[in-house]
Order: sequence, then C-alpha cells, then structure tokens
Amino acid sequence: MKRKIFVFSFIIVLLSATALAPLTDRYFEIARNLDIFASLFKEVNTYYVDEVSPGMLMKTAIDNMLGSLDPYTNYIPADMVEDFRTANTGQYGGIGAMTRQIGKRTVVSMVFPGFAAHRGGLKVGDEVLKIDGRDITSLTQEEAGQLMKGEVGKPVKLTVKRYGIEEPITLELKREKIKISNVPWFGMIDHETGYIRLSEFTPEAGKNVRSAVIKLKEQKASRLILDLRNNPGGLLMEAVNVCNVFIPKGKKVASTKGRLAEHNETYETLDAPVDTEIPLAVIINRGSASASEVVAGTLQDYDRAIVIGERSFGKGLVQIQRPLSYNAQLKITTARYYIPSGRCVQVLDYSHRREDGSAASIPDSLKKAFTTINGRTVYEAGGIEPDLIITEPEMHPLVATLHQEGLLFDYATRYAATKPAPVNARNFSLSDADYQDFLSWMKNQRYHYESQPEKSLELLKKTTVKERYSTELREQLNRIGALLTSKRKDELLIYRQAIEKELAEEIITHYFLEAGFVEFSLKNDENIKAATGLLADTNRYKKILRLQ
Repeated sequence: MKRKIFVFSFIIVLLSATALAPLTDRYFEIARNLDIFASLFKEVNTYYVDEVSPGMLMKTAIDNMLGSLDPYTNYIPADMVEDFRTANTGQYGGIGAMTRQIGKRTVVSMVFPGFAAHRGGLKVGDEVLKIDGRDITSLTQEEAGQLMKGEVGKPVKLTVKRYGIEEPITLELKREKIKISNVPWFGMIDHETGYIRLSEFTPEAGKNVRSAVIKLKEQKASRLILDLRNNPGGLLMEAVNVCNVFIPKGKKVASTKGRLAEHNETYETLDAPVDTEIPLAVIINRGSASASEVVAGTLQDYDRAIVIGERSFGKGLVQIQRPLSYNAQLKITTARYYIPSGRCVQVLDYSHRREDGSAASIPDSLKKAFTTINGRTVYEAGGIEPDLIITEPEMHPLVATLHQEGLLFDYATRYAATKPAPVNARNFSLSDADYQDFLSWMKNQRYHYESQPEKSLELLKKTTVKERYSTELREQLNRIGALLTSKRKDELLIYRQAIEKELAEEIITHYFLEAGFVEFSLKNDENIKAATGLLADTNRYKKILRLQ
C-alpha cells in the first residue's frame, strides 16, 4: 500500500513537466514503469544469491538510466553534494592545498597563496603521513582529500615528511573558506602584449578578467591574449560578463532553447565595456568547453577577436540543478545554447544514437553555415573552429610515463629542497649539469615504460608463435630485442628536450606555485608565439577579421 501511495505522489509532482504528451497515456506509462521497477527492486534485494547494498544498487540503476540521456545529466547523492558545489563555485572549507597519489604516497602537489596551508608552511612535495593522527597510507586520494576539507574554523593537524628532514613535521592549520582564483596569472609578455589565463567560469570570472584588462592597459598593453585552454566552462552568466569586457552593453551573447518555455532565455551584456577596440586573440583547445565556447564563439561572431588554437570540445547543452529527497540533487540538461550568429556548438547528438548506443556527430556535409557580423562563414555542431589552427603536440609516451609515475615530481622536490629559488619563473632553465644530475638520479629509479617498437616486437613474437614461424624467426627477433634493450639507456638523452620542458615546469611549480607555472610555460608556447605575432601584424589581423 505504501508503495502505491509513493507512486501516486510521484505522479502528482511530475504534472507540470509532462504537458507535451497526451496526459492520460503518459501518466499511466510513468505509473506502470515505476510500479514494475519497485517490484523488481524489492525482488532483487530479497532473493539475489549474494547480499546487495540497496543504495549502491539504486545508484547504479539511476546512473545507467541517466547515462542513456547524455553525460551531463547526473544524480548527485547527498554525500557528494559538497564536492559538486565546490566544482561549480570554486569555494570549499579547507586549507588551500591539493594532493596527488604517487604509488602509495600522498604528496602535496599545489599550495594556494594566502590560505592556511601556505601561511602554515606546507610545501609542494611534502608527503602527507597523517591527518588528525589518522594514518592515510590505506586511504585513496579522494578519502584523504575529504579529511583535509571540513567545517570552516575547525582545526586540522597534518603530519608530513619533508625532503631532507629526517623527522616528520606536524603542522596545525585552521580550515577556512577557500576560493581558488579563476585567473591564476596575468601580465605583460612583451612591451605591448598583455596576457590573461582564465582557468574556469566560477563566480567573479568576469570581474577578475575586467580587473586584469584594466591593469594591463595601465601597463601600456596595446593588444591582449585571453587564454581559455583546458577551461571546462562553468557559469553561463560569467561567460556573458567576460564578453562584456570587450563588447558594448546590450549585445546578445547567448540564448537557450529547451523543451519547456521557461528554459528559453536570452543573455545580453549589462555593463559598459572596458575596451571594444584593442586587438584581441583568444586561445582555445580540445579542453575548452561550454562557457569557454560561448566566449570564444561570441567574440568570433562579432569579429571582435581572432580565435587561435585547436577546435574546442563542443558542449552546447545547458544544465540546472534540481533538489531531490534526502538532500540529493539532480543535474539535468534542460536546453541547448546558441551564440549570436545563431549556431549551436554541440558536437554529439545524444537524441539519435547508433545501434551500439553511442552518440554520433553531425557529418560536415550536413552542418549548417552561419555568418559573423563581417560576413565570415562559420559552422554549427562542431565546437568552435579557430581562425588560425595551431595543433598542440602530444606528450611523448616516455615523458608521460615519467610524469604519471611521479619521477619528474620527485626530482623537482629534491631539486627545490637543495637549491635556492631562481630570480624569476620566466627565465628559468636547467643547465647541462642539472640534467646530468637528473640522469644520475634516474639510474636508481624504476619506471614501467615500453616503447612502441618494443610493443610491436612483442606483438610480432606472439603472431609468429600463432602462425608457427617462431623457430625460423627466433634468432632475428631476439637480435632486434637486444638492440632495442641497448637503446633503453639512451632514451633519457634522446628525448631530453621534451623531458627537460616538463621537468622544468615541475621545478618552477615547487618554487613559484601555479602563477609561476603559467608564467614559465609561456616561454615555449607555440600558440602564444602565433598569437603575439598575429596581433603585431596589424594588416593581417584586420584582413582575417575583415576590418578593412
């Protein structure tokens, strides 16, 4: 009887959301399927051969149901709501530090200036041994992270092992409200070019970009670069505010269209801009999504900026949060957004799937063309395509292995603990003696890396056995294997340039934290070089945007 009352109540709640279908048929279909599910859930929990967790079973069912819609419609259990809020606001109660796992160790990978961890002396490279006296060696990174977060004002005690110090150090810190800056660095990269890195669209993103532009203009910046690479997006209104720094008040930035009329909205700039004329380049890549695409696409549609880099991610779906019972939440896709030219950047069509259930992208031949203010052709359903394409090189597998297994990080910790800080981040470089020291240190380190030739050789060996050629080819294959093995000792020299770049970035991060990492990385950045050169070439800049 209670189950039937629950089903009836659920139907009443859904009345306002089902107006587009024949009411009687739709309500019956909902009630019938809920009744079937409730019966099935009860039978499984009662009769399944092994003990099952009702909560985990229900979450699995919900996740798979929502997964059939799109990747952005998610169920958020009560115990995960705080993490979800942190991801969307950039705020949490904690000490202002991040950790990563290296093997079974939990090490501090970032300390944010101005917060408890930084003031209390925690350093990048410190290995966390205990949190409030609890040994964390058996905990996951997520579990350890949760222990460091908590109620604002509540103290937390960290026991850490620091390179070069024999005895563990105990730091007593007080949790506080942490708000991570969405502009980790801005500054002049030459006498005329200002640069702003925007990492996410959390609250005050527009305000912070506006402030950065004003300060750069005070430093005589006559052209600007806005870097949105690997920016996953965030609040749509903050994308509007960022655009408003460069385009006039009252200009359309985005509109949303959903199944329900209440989700159809138009977003326009609300304030006076800072500068509508200064030459502007926006850099994007495959990790630039959602609000990043609104900004890049809007400035492209108004021919206000040249977009440089790689095609963006292609997320044109809007989500809202809805409260559920027992303090859980639902993040649900309610609309698609469209930028000023009228195009939607959404790449994958989740409403029409292949037979295997995967979502397909719209073929180029079927993509609709739109035009910018000055008549340039742009296309829908493919993310934002840059005006100038610069492909970012893939990290070599050997370098990726050294990074993932923490060897570059560990050497950087050793380096920073034994050598004085460089004068500044931008001009830092490793000397030949530094790299030789790294090579000597690496002789005592183990890492698991198999080159592509070694993988191919192993596959060939298996194939020859299967095809019964192994006897005839064994000697030749063994000779090739021996040659590849002899080359292993030279890998760290062969790929020195790529390794040195990543190693130097790790070292600079230990000394100067996130701001230093951003500033240092500009030096060898091909996108930055291309943007700087294009902005300096006034005729080419204007020609691309059809300003002349």
